[in-house]
Amino acid sequence: MRMTSKRSSDYAIEVGVLAPDRNLPQKAGRKIWLPMLVLALIAFPVAVVLAAVRSNEIATAGSEQTIASLGHLVPAVMFIGFASVFAAVSFAIARILGEFRVGGGKLQESSGTQVRTLKMPATAKAFLALMMMAMMALVGAVVLHFIIAEAISNGSTYSLGHSEQWSIWLEGVRRTGVAVYLAAISLGLATVIEVLNFQITRVQELPQEKPKAAVS
Repeated sequence: MRMTSKRSSDYAIEVGVLAPDRNLPQKAGRKIWLPMLVLALIAFPVAVVLAAVRSNEIATAGSEQTIASLGHLVPAVMFIGFASVFAAVSFAIARILGEFRVGGGKLQESSGTQVRTLKMPATAKAFLALMMMAMMALVGAVVLHFIIAEAISNGSTYSLGHSEQWSIWLEGVRRTGVAVYLAAISLGLATVIEVLNFQITRVQELPQEKPKAAVS
């Protein structure tokens, strides 16, 4: 069965004569992905050390306040690492999309044809929205863990008595944040596929187009 090939005009596009610049998320992705990865690589070992300290406190019948406080510090630091590594992946996806956007535009510009650029797909918009929601959930949980740990360290009997209950609640928030982040990353990868399909379609059209096409 013969399949009908898709044309670039079938996509939601913008037409110009010059290669487009990266949009704001793509510019941020170029600068932030590596610092986020470095932060994750720092946070994870620190969390392991704090967990070892807590384990030693439990084994040696240490202070209940110290054990409870570390019980909040360990997941707080650990999820700084998770939030950072997920952010690194997300911003790396944005960086990849930016390279496709600029590179595809420059290729069309150098060939003397119209520069057709794919508008931001719905998957990309959903990717950004879910990424921000997930980040807020994880960062919010981390901040609350630190606040509770500080309160316990300062001798708050109320915080100590509710420590386990708050840990369970915040675990739910953290897991929800992780699930939303993974959904966001999936949408980001779907956007990469959409952009690749558009770029392949556009490149296949270039040999048939006349150079220096005017844009009305």
